[in-house]
Amino acid sequence: MRYPPAERLPLTDRSHGHEIDDPYRWLEDPLDPRTQAWLAAQDRLWRDSAAGLSQRERFLARLTELRDTGLVTPPVWRGDQRFHLRRSPSQEHPVLCCDDRVVLDPMELDPSGLTTLDGWQPDLEGRRLAYQISRSGDEKACLYVRDLATGEVVDGPIGGCRYSAVAWLPGGGAFYYVRFQQGVFLHTIGSAEADVPVFTRGAISYGVQISPDGRWLTISAGTASGNSLWLADLAGEDPAPRPVQEGSPARTAGAVAGDGRLYLLTDRDAPRRRLCVADPRTPTAWRELIPEDEEAVLGAFTLLDGDRLLVSRTRHAVGEIAVHDARTGERLSTVPLPGNGSIASLTSRPGGGPEAWFAYTDAVTPAEIWRYDARTDATTRWSAPPGRVTLPEVRSSHIEYASADGTLVRMVVVARPSRGGPRPAILSGYGGFGIPLMPGYAADSLAWVEAGGVLAIANLRGGGEEGEAWHRDGMLERKQNVFDDFVAAAEKLIADGWTTPEQLGIWGESNGGLLVGAALTQRPDLFAAVVCSAGLLDMARYHLSGLGPSWTGEYGDPDDPEQLGWLLGYSPYHHVREGARYPATLFTVAAADTRVDPMHARKMCAALQWASGGDRPILLRHEPDVGHGARAVSRSVGLAADVLAFLAEHTGRSDPA
Repeated sequence: MRYPPAERLPLTDRSHGHEIDDPYRWLEDPLDPRTQAWLAAQDRLWRDSAAGLSQRERFLARLTELRDTGLVTPPVWRGDQRFHLRRSPSQEHPVLCCDDRVVLDPMELDPSGLTTLDGWQPDLEGRRLAYQISRSGDEKACLYVRDLATGEVVDGPIGGCRYSAVAWLPGGGAFYYVRFQQGVFLHTIGSAEADVPVFTRGAISYGVQISPDGRWLTISAGTASGNSLWLADLAGEDPAPRPVQEGSPARTAGAVAGDGRLYLLTDRDAPRRRLCVADPRTPTAWRELIPEDEEAVLGAFTLLDGDRLLVSRTRHAVGEIAVHDARTGERLSTVPLPGNGSIASLTSRPGGGPEAWFAYTDAVTPAEIWRYDARTDATTRWSAPPGRVTLPEVRSSHIEYASADGTLVRMVVVARPSRGGPRPAILSGYGGFGIPLMPGYAADSLAWVEAGGVLAIANLRGGGEEGEAWHRDGMLERKQNVFDDFVAAAEKLIADGWTTPEQLGIWGESNGGLLVGAALTQRPDLFAAVVCSAGLLDMARYHLSGLGPSWTGEYGDPDDPEQLGWLLGYSPYHHVREGARYPATLFTVAAADTRVDPMHARKMCAALQWASGGDRPILLRHEPDVGHGARAVSRSVGLAADVLAFLAEHTGRSDPA
């Protein structure tokens, strides 16, 4: 394969005693004519290569079918009105409904499908809606307000509201919101005056939440290692925020519930989290209500009538819900669930009541909404996705294995029960930011397994599957643990006969893209194919673009001498070796990605194309008008079909018997 020419510059940075070669620095500038010409040539190379992927059309058709389940989410209640998202099989984006009436459809705002609904929050009375939309995937959301009775837009746009939390004041005349990395502001509907800054402390991120009666406002200010939490009594003589937790490395979420108590979900002195309570008038006097579980991570809670708390946990990446006494914290019972899957979005009525709703999903179950009734202690399915598809029979195996340092790591392997012996496999993972990988329905996973492949998901350190200690053991100077866990997972799959190095592909996105980038440079012999989607790859300069500046608490700061050494120890771009036989590699990027700059993939692709001593292709798939976040269904299906067809081509996948 002849690759587009890419000039290698004799450019070396000297920083803190390190000599850092950067021959493709010029590819960082998307407006440079050389970059544009190189990218156009890479597009042609990808299209020519994609045309030869024999399974692409088959995957495209099956993925379209498997995506036709549609979508439904748990209700958010405002009085007797319920708000939820719903997507029918024919729709490109979910629509927002109030009861059964559509109140916001992104396709009506933009028939091209390039506008996404990033967030929404009805006011306390359910009469007005604050919502945020982005265009072409840039995630630079603008906030609007709509009158739900007339459908009229009565305010906005308010810019700089990237995934902002919104806390409405009673009456729907004003709300608190977050300006990205700036602070919390108060906005009055229809006012010509500038929005009032309420809380600006130089934090990385902010959050706001208001109590059901509109009296108590909680404000979170995230730092590199934890967060501070503040509470304001909006009905008191002094509404200024007072500290609940300040300057702590712990992460604590707080809210005043309908019973008037301040609830605090925290990992302070509890890596798997515990639940504490306090009188909001004396918010620093915490009392532990539900202690930390030794094996399960506490995820969310909601308050019901009759002094009952529902508490969700994940136990080794499997969801569960328990009923606790809200006064004593005593565990009373376990909520029956439909299977060993994932729980999300635990909701109840703000004014109280005996019912709660949650989403449940597993490998072969599209997300369903279930209702728990405390009066009968029973769960029933409340709503299912509107579409129906025929699903394959699959079997999940939960596997434990030892990493390089002896740490026990868990992995889920999904395959068809009728297939035996080594076969093409995809190994995936994430391992960052305390985010767990939970079992759930995914069309691309099912399409691969149905076609005879193996899918493996490794619960690596750096993630949140086993709590905050698990996260911290895979960040900063311990980041190499994540890559060691991943390599050990690959070796376990091979040793147990699931696959072979010639049949093993790996796939990671975002921080998972960094994961597979490190794996392919550290152990190119172990994999046949790699897909790196929107990955971080130049760790010496990641902090200079996208959201990189906000991630130094996770990875380390390249401007710090010691931390630069950690980063250069694994930075994929800086570990490309001339003459190495690299796996077949596909980089997928989106030009409007404002989280992870596509320059990472451009530079890494050029470096691998220059260095590779084998005959396996190094390719770049580039989309010009989408970004890191949500996209239209057809665009997601097209990307997944390309990825699966590429992996199938280079792992020797055979058609199902």
